[in-house]
Order: sequence, then C-alpha cells, then structure tokens
Amino acid sequence: MSASVEVLAPSKLRRGATRTGLQILLDVAFSALLFMGTVAGVIALATLIWTIFDSGWERLVADPAGFLTSYVSRLPARAGVKAALAGSAYLMALTALFCFPIGVGAAIYLEEFAPRNRLTNFVEANIANLAGVPSVVYGLLGLGLFARFLRMGPSLLAGALTLAVMSLPVIIVAAREAIRAVPDGIRLGAFALGATRWQTVRRQVLPAAMPGTLTGTILALSRAIGETAPLLVIGLPIVIFTLPDDLRDPVSVLPLLIFDWTSRPQPAFAAAAAAASIILLALLLAMNAVAIFLRNRYSIRW
Repeated sequence: MSASVEVLAPSKLRRGATRTGLQILLDVAFSALLFMGTVAGVIALATLIWTIFDSGWERLVADPAGFLTSYVSRLPARAGVKAALAGSAYLMALTALFCFPIGVGAAIYLEEFAPRNRLTNFVEANIANLAGVPSVVYGLLGLGLFARFLRMGPSLLAGALTLAVMSLPVIIVAAREAIRAVPDGIRLGAFALGATRWQTVRRQVLPAAMPGTLTGTILALSRAIGETAPLLVIGLPIVIFTLPDDLRDPVSVLPLLIFDWTSRPQPAFAAAAAAASIILLALLLAMNAVAIFLRNRYSIRW
C-alpha cells in the first residue's frame, strides 16, 4: 500500500485532495439540508399538537365521561362524540374485514403464483398508481357503485366498502414487499422437502411475512380512519343520535363531526372540535403503536 502511495505524482494528490474537499462540503450541505427538513417537520407536528391541545384540552378534561358518552347537541357544552366514536370503530372493523383478506390474497398471487408477463406487469403498475389516487376519487367510486348502483345508500356498509377499496392498494403493496423480503432459501428448502407451492406459502412464506403485512395494514387503516372526503361524497350523515344496528344503517364518524363543529360560528364548538381531534389523534397513535409492537415483536432478521 505504501508503494502505491509513492508512485502518485504530487499534482494527482492535490487534485484528489481538492475533489475530496468538495465531496465533504457537499456531504455537509446535504446533511444540513436534510436536518433542516427534519426539524421543519418536527416543528410543524409540534405546532399542530400544541394548537389542538391548547384549544381542546380544557373542554375534554372538564367532563371526559360526558364528552365520550353523549350524542351531539345544539348546545356545545352538552355535545359529545358517542355516536361518531362508535361509528369510527364499526367502520374500521368492517373495513379491515373486507380489505385485509383481499389485499393479502392479491399480494400472494402476484408474488408467488402469477406468471411474469405483460398482463401481470400492467396489473402491478396500476395497483402502484392506485395507491396515490386522491381519496375524493374513491368517494366518487363509492357513491356511484355502492351507494347508488348497489342501492346501499349512505350506510355503514357503503362507507366501509369505500374505505376498503381505498386501502387495498396500500395493503397489497405492503404485503408484496413483506413477501418479497422472505429469502428464496426458505422456499427452496421447503420444495426440497417435498412441499407444494401452496404448502410452502401457507406454512413458511406467509408466517414470515405476516409482521410486515400487519404493519402495512394498520398504517393503511390509520389513514382511512382520518379520511373525510370520501365519506362526505357518499353522503354519510354528520349528526346522528343512534348507534347502527344493521350494516345498512347510517353512521357518523369522528372526522365528519370535527368538520361540522369547526364550521359552526360558536367558539365553544371549535373547542369541542379540538377535543374530538385529541381523541382521534389518540386513536391514531394507538394504532401506530400496535404496528410498531408487531414489527418489533415478530419481525425476523434473515
């Protein structure tokens, strides 16, 4: 190594030193830019959380039981989130029931069974593109297909199917990435022992990919629980005084209630909307915490 250093001309060493210095300068500038972006994101998030807690914390802690167990009211002091909170829970449970098996099944087929041809590439490209479609477009789909063509109306079932269709591309992409991360040695070992492709997928690949799949599913549902536009488009009611007894009953959800309260002129409704936003943020944090727990608890390092 010392001999190679000795044969280098001084001019080459100077050019190398100049190039290295420029690279170091670019690295420092790029790191500073990334740091500023991170700090800006943290400041924006902290400002959002502080604003919500500053506006709604007093309203929430003044009567937390009454706020959680009361229906909406014309009087902001008596308004509660019971119907909207229960509606959000029902809607998320039904959405997960629809989109999880379909999304995982589609991911398994595309990764393990589908032939590699133009049709498969076309389907994969469209699924990836659908993940970036605005949510209001899915609302128009739900309005035309579920609410009107299938005559479900603005019901719990129509809302859940709309959110399931919206979440499907994200779940498929996440499940495919999790399945793709399983090493081929697992599959080849199972084939060497005489297992069929379906047995290999069911007993080896799918359990190994399940932590990543569940994490992607929960993150997709976390996005769905905060959506307002598709539910407004299909016509879900904002004010409701009963809990749904049937899948075709109307239902209200927290984002719609927050949207309604923030549009009212009374300042007390703005505080109630901030208090409801705290509850919605708590639900989102709880779902993300579950995703992190599943990833850390069951993930396998190959």
